[in-house]
Amino acid sequence: MTTHADIEQHPDLAEMRSRFERATTTPRAQAVETLGLVTGLFLAASPWIVGFSGLTNLAVSNLITGIAFALCMGGFSSAYERTHAMAWAACAIGAWTIISPWVVAGEMDTTRSVVSNVIVGAVALLCGLAMAAAAGGRGGGGGGGGRRRGPG
Repeated sequence: MTTHADIEQHPDLAEMRSRFERATTTPRAQAVETLGLVTGLFLAASPWIVGFSGLTNLAVSNLITGIAFALCMGGFSSAYERTHAMAWAACAIGAWTIISPWVVAGEMDTTRSVVSNVIVGAVALLCGLAMAAAAGGRGGGGGGGGRRRGPG
């Protein structure tokens, strides 16, 4: 029963938390998160901004995925150690946004809807990939291993 307290003090866990903290406090990570939030909000409102709100099925899809994307990207700064896996969900939302004008039921592939969704989906996909790579890039490789070398 005392293993829970022991694992909380484990040096690897402390190093992982420190690495995630460093990953989210960089200006690059903060810029990606901000761009992700703006992208999600634009995606949610895009049917009314771009002018394809008459395509009800696609409008609802964009509203739901935009809110989900903004929530995914918004959770990174406060709790990256618990939410970094959601970056892959953000990538999936970006990919869905790109293909949704052709996949959603009905004739949704107007010029406005396709151009808007492809551009916003590509930005969302890139933001998700950037957040997925944030912890593994600079903080993961050799940073932590150098400090914990054993004798010999």
